[in-house]
Amino acid sequence: MFSPYYAWDATRNPFEHCAVNVVLYGARENRFCMTERGSKSLSRDANSIRIGPSGMAWDGTALTITLDETTAPIPSRVRGTVKLYPAGITPGPFTLDAHGAHRWWPMAPSSPVEVALDAPAMRWSGTAYFDTNHGDTPLADAFTSWTWCRADLSDGAAILYDVRRRDGSGQNLSLRFDRDGTRRDIRPPLAAALPATRFWRVPRETRSDDGRAEVVRTFEDTPFYSRSLLSARLAGEAVRPVHESLSLDRFRNPLVRLMLPFRMPRRA
Repeated sequence: MFSPYYAWDATRNPFEHCAVNVVLYGARENRFCMTERGSKSLSRDANSIRIGPSGMAWDGTALTITLDETTAPIPSRVRGTVKLYPAGITPGPFTLDAHGAHRWWPMAPSSPVEVALDAPAMRWSGTAYFDTNHGDTPLADAFTSWTWCRADLSDGAAILYDVRRRDGSGQNLSLRFDRDGTRRDIRPPLAAALPATRFWRVPRETRSDDGRAEVVRTFEDTPFYSRSLLSARLAGEAVRPVHESLSLDRFRNPLVRLMLPFRMPRRA
């Protein structure tokens, strides 16, 4: 959805613009992979999809993600498997715009995950979040910005989604799900201010029970997007949400799109 090549392609054929995006955040280094590929590198059926050397397959119990990607702009490898075991599928999807053209479905917001990588060599297990997005029009035509965050709870997860639409309206989704996918009521959190990112000054804000939150670490500080780790309170618990802030007004800037190929190379 952020592909500059797709934006420049008059045919707007989505099958010619596919990518597997893999990001690792470490104590000393990060690795970012997002190589776009064309339809010749794409194969799929009802239970699996492959894009170049990477793919995903569903066997009815686990989603196995096979990775074999190269970082950019400095080449290094990310290779291995991720296995996600959804404990329950939530009802969905949610409509984000006034016309129903953009849908978001947090299908499995709190699921066990196992990560086994050969490059870099590491293994861990924990809790994963799995969702889907699909739309009928470009994101920048429907929205000016949004903020989103997801936090582990003692029994499930909390998700906050604040959308600002191009027509001036907005939408706030404050959601809580048990591990089996059951939706629970959540007290609407209060608005909580956050500092803009240090380099690109991307605006950030969130919500919390007491109207307070702190940035623990900024993972991504780009011209139009930030990803951060926060400290806050949600659903009565102290949590560490993963947070994102997106400015689609900035993304529309032609200069920003010209920067993207440095981190998003393309292969046929």
